[in-house]
Amino acid sequence: MEHRLRAARVATYVYFVLCGTLMGAWVVHIPAVESRVGIGHAALGGLLVLLGLGAFAGMRAAGSLTDRLGARTVVPASGALCAASLVLPGLAPDPWTLAGALLVFGFANGCLDVGMNAHAVRVEQAYGRPVMSGFHATFSVGGVIAAGAAAAAAATGLGPAATLALLGAAGLAVALLAARSLLPGTAAPADAPAAPSEAPDAPDAPADGGARRRIRVLAVLALMVMLSEGAANDWSALHLKDVLGAPASTAAFAYGTYAAAMTVGRLLADRFAARHGAVAVLRYGAATAALGITVAALTPWVWAAFLGWALFGLGLSGCVPQLFSAAGHADPAAAGANVSRVAGLGYLGMLAGPAVIGWLTHLTALNHAFLLLTLLCGTAAGSAGVLRAAARPATTTDRVPAPAGGGTP
Repeated sequence: MEHRLRAARVATYVYFVLCGTLMGAWVVHIPAVESRVGIGHAALGGLLVLLGLGAFAGMRAAGSLTDRLGARTVVPASGALCAASLVLPGLAPDPWTLAGALLVFGFANGCLDVGMNAHAVRVEQAYGRPVMSGFHATFSVGGVIAAGAAAAAAATGLGPAATLALLGAAGLAVALLAARSLLPGTAAPADAPAAPSEAPDAPDAPADGGARRRIRVLAVLALMVMLSEGAANDWSALHLKDVLGAPASTAAFAYGTYAAAMTVGRLLADRFAARHGAVAVLRYGAATAALGITVAALTPWVWAAFLGWALFGLGLSGCVPQLFSAAGHADPAAAGANVSRVAGLGYLGMLAGPAVIGWLTHLTALNHAFLLLTLLCGTAAGSAGVLRAAARPATTTDRVPAPAGGGTP
């Protein structure tokens, strides 16, 4: 049992890295694909919406499929499809074929995203303690791998299509080889530790109607948090450059500071959740994010803006993993469907974040538009109690032993 759980956990890490690598490989090749197809930024923006719509459709489809067929079937299949379709954008000769390629790639990526998160919930249930944030941290590792591979390929003279084909072939092999270590079936292993509620006096799980309402609340919270993440992705560097007048070379570090803080936070969040509970992770994390973005929005100093973006990333780091985990634990028999609902709405928020902030800049200054994120993060912090109603992995106060040898990531 111990060996199987450890192998399943490692395999889950592998799929998170794979997902990050495949998406990162597409992202770093966007300029080359744009040039090959001969389109401008405006047309590319419209095509990227299709990528998001494909991902949303894949998330919705993968939820019910994971509950019926099991993650051991859905995760490697979607991983293989995602890897195989990676080369399609690099081969597209015109905008229409690029649109179709992005729809297929987005669909496969959405399926993989939900399937691996649903399996991560099962692993977390089996361990009897929080491990979800560690999985999300490794997604960022994939982006680093993709950037390094693209740089190495460019140095050797490989074109975008050849690079995407090679990365896709490697990803296909990884997706199939790691499948054997995934947990079988659609429920937690019978001999795994039970996943008790967050506290001994936590209320009983609500009836189906209450569970559905809770999933809706979790989905709305994911929308708020991931909208904030999406805004940071696209506007952090521009904030330093356009608002504070920092040189472009300095402004670029705004996003790097945010991303680095988020990665560190996710590596630490599981330990914090095990000691203090999921509610504390969301409450104090979202409150820290609200403080950070407020500092970034209102400060006239570049160094303070860096501090604000770092606090923003650190605070947001553990929020999404806890929301996904709570959705999966709310009803183990429908973990895939519930994760897909929360992840799907959250993903729409991430896509909408840059556009919402951009629209607000027609009404106010960019830094003042960031105060919307303060409101969203503050609302998430105030709503953290919804996580109490979900069945959670054991905390240190529950004294449920973890499998021997399984350390925190």
